[in-house]
Amino acid sequence: MSDRSSEWVNPLRDERDKRLPRIAGPCSLVIFGVTGDLARRKLMPAVYDLANRGLLPPGFALVGFARRDWDHEDFGQVVHDAVRANARTPFREDVWERLSEGFRFVQGTFDDPEAFDKLRDTLGELDEKRGTDGNHAFYLSIPPAAFPVVCEQLSRSGLAEQSEDKWRRVVIEKPFGHDLDSAKELNNVVNTVFPEHSVFRIDHYLGKETVQNILALRFANQLFDPVWSSHYVDHVQITMAEDIGLGGRAGYYDGIGAARDVIQNHLIQLMALIAMEEPISFEPHELQTEKIKVLSATRNILPLDENTARGQYEAGWQGSEPVPGLKDEKGFAADSTTETFAAIAVEVDSRRWAGVPFYLRTGKRLGRRVTEIALVFKRAPHLPFDQTMTEELSQNALVIRVQPDEGITLRFGSKVPGSSMEVRDVNMDFSYGQAFTESSPEAYERLILDVLLGEPSLFPVNAEVELSWKILDPVLERWAATGTPDGYESGTWGPESADEMMTRNGRAWRRP
Repeated sequence: MSDRSSEWVNPLRDERDKRLPRIAGPCSLVIFGVTGDLARRKLMPAVYDLANRGLLPPGFALVGFARRDWDHEDFGQVVHDAVRANARTPFREDVWERLSEGFRFVQGTFDDPEAFDKLRDTLGELDEKRGTDGNHAFYLSIPPAAFPVVCEQLSRSGLAEQSEDKWRRVVIEKPFGHDLDSAKELNNVVNTVFPEHSVFRIDHYLGKETVQNILALRFANQLFDPVWSSHYVDHVQITMAEDIGLGGRAGYYDGIGAARDVIQNHLIQLMALIAMEEPISFEPHELQTEKIKVLSATRNILPLDENTARGQYEAGWQGSEPVPGLKDEKGFAADSTTETFAAIAVEVDSRRWAGVPFYLRTGKRLGRRVTEIALVFKRAPHLPFDQTMTEELSQNALVIRVQPDEGITLRFGSKVPGSSMEVRDVNMDFSYGQAFTESSPEAYERLILDVLLGEPSLFPVNAEVELSWKILDPVLERWAATGTPDGYESGTWGPESADEMMTRNGRAWRRP
């Protein structure tokens, strides 16, 4: 089989009508961890929405694998309930009937060879009766510790075998390890069974429409490229803020923390898309090459104590509701050093970005839920205005809103109407919801379809994962040696140390 970059057809270069939808070929999707929250809230509804939009073929099957004592009908009811509760498109009986004919369930544990033999027989039956043609994707919505045994069973049972006329792919959910060494070990385990071109590491942020629009904004518009560099950009802020706490996720989150959970994958990937050079084409290999160049050139700004911050949320108010602190959440020890807020500063040592700090921050129980990328520009070198004319004027900024109100805002100074010369900040705003009649697909819809199509542009490869850990590991090691994170009140924007890492350089965090 050729590598995936040669298989992939760039829709921007396709000779056919570019408005035609991309429809997957005959295949099946096997979900391990099908009883989990992710499968119910995201994966099953995404499969239905793809079918409802006509993007799955008649020869498609969905197979669940779990320990539950279910038959095929029980599994179908679980999918039905998940679709009814979480699907984005209207429920249509005719679509459901066609799709549900391809549902199967296999009961077993990850270390049970007989269960995987039954899975092999089930997929063989689907190949014959459903017409899935031997093409199977295995979605590992399971803890990373279970990857080795599942991969070994897929190999032993022959389910991972590749050939010229059929494909086998594996989909992996984050976290991709907990440090550089574990990431390398995990990659080795998976690549022993599946070649790298058949491995799809899911980062759902890369499936969001606004994230993909970064490439269009940068490379389809001559307007922005000349100022997209250290000549004009003072610094870049990338923020993912959540207004919720951990709730029932303490068991998963304790020992992982905000930096591992969000910065290592989502925010570093966003940084790479912002900082990368224009690729030769949008083919996967070319995009991945440019991102790897950025990550290879990225370094932490020293000293780490002054250019990083971490914190744990304490009791406070979220809106009008009182909320508990982290230590009061069930499952957290009083001496836990797991951070719920993390901020780091890095630089990209390239001609374009030399001297421009990139500030990455994430946290829970912050002021509001928002993800955005802000390019903050340098002040004009000479302002023919006195201080009274520009008292409220701040720096120009281009803000890409990833969620929840997807769009782009440009902040600039404009004269206030009147007889005097007074300049004030104004915003020029683009909103996806207002500009396009088409609704944006949910991230998992796009990513699952790309897996089935074999289009890996939005999936990080080994080198990207390992370079991301190489950036973050020194920060985590320093934090591990410095005791407890700072506290911050719920509903605020993080600990004082986060503000200090900006103010000592004459900057300030944006208030989204």
